[in-house]
Amino acid sequence: MKNFINISDCSSVELRAIIEEAKKRKQNRSGLNKSAPDNDKPFEGKSMAMIFEKPSTRTRMSFDIAVKQLGGSSIILNPDGIHYGKGDETLKDTAKVLSEYVDIVMLRTSSHKNLEEFGKHLDIPVINGLSNVSHPCQIMSDILTYEESNGSIEGKIVSWIGDGNNNMSNSLIEAAGKFNFQLKIGCPKKYAPNKTILNWSKKNKVNLIVTNKPYEAIKDSDCVMTDKWISMNDKVNKKVKKKILKPYQVNKKLMSAAKSDAIFMHCLPVGRGEEVTDDVIDGKQSVVWRQALNRVHAQKSIIKWCLD
Repeated sequence: MKNFINISDCSSVELRAIIEEAKKRKQNRSGLNKSAPDNDKPFEGKSMAMIFEKPSTRTRMSFDIAVKQLGGSSIILNPDGIHYGKGDETLKDTAKVLSEYVDIVMLRTSSHKNLEEFGKHLDIPVINGLSNVSHPCQIMSDILTYEESNGSIEGKIVSWIGDGNNNMSNSLIEAAGKFNFQLKIGCPKKYAPNKTILNWSKKNKVNLIVTNKPYEAIKDSDCVMTDKWISMNDKVNKKVKKKILKPYQVNKKLMSAAKSDAIFMHCLPVGRGEEVTDDVIDGKQSVVWRQALNRVHAQKSIIKWCLD
């Protein structure tokens, strides 16, 4: 049994195998309808429970479709509608019950500790659909999307612009170490990566540059990435944070510092006119809609890996 909680938990070999499986499965679906099952139906007769502590569009849709394409079924659970660490039932007891009902669990949570607690007590795999610490499924779909456009990401330059201390940047730093690409983070000092992930980066010899100069971060980049300035449940002064991050907006002028064939990524939802301008996200270099689609294919491969 294997959990998929953080990219750093997996070996480079395992992560590469997940990406290659995703590519193969996507190619083999040529001509099939969106919710038609894959020909081999590896998840047939099996089910996934999906727990959403936080609102979701892409994670909810992409996991549901992923399970259907694998030939299985999904059950969506709202924490307000179940005994989920509430009343007389602990998270441990909920985990034990789910282990009897389904084959795998996906949890989208505000607390990374909930994932770790679930992982301890489940007798089935758990997948991190998003936590306050990491967003591994999104980054895996981003790797898949990059390689579809530009070939192997190994040795390439990826730039992260904006808030350098969130779940996306954490997982991206881990991916840089596992997939061997250079990562340049352009962010204000106030929103630099935290000490825990920086220590991990140093220990694992990640090719990482952190700068407060956005043009330095984006220069000669093969891929430019950003995220919403104000995340869900971000308990900060929004006006102050937006003002500090304003110089890090990805616009046409900033994108011009990257390579001419560089691609732009955003995990969505987007703050148009804030972290990115319309002419970039809707421009020729943007691959954000393919990113969203590839959540399905990356997650199919992750589900299969967990159960193999």
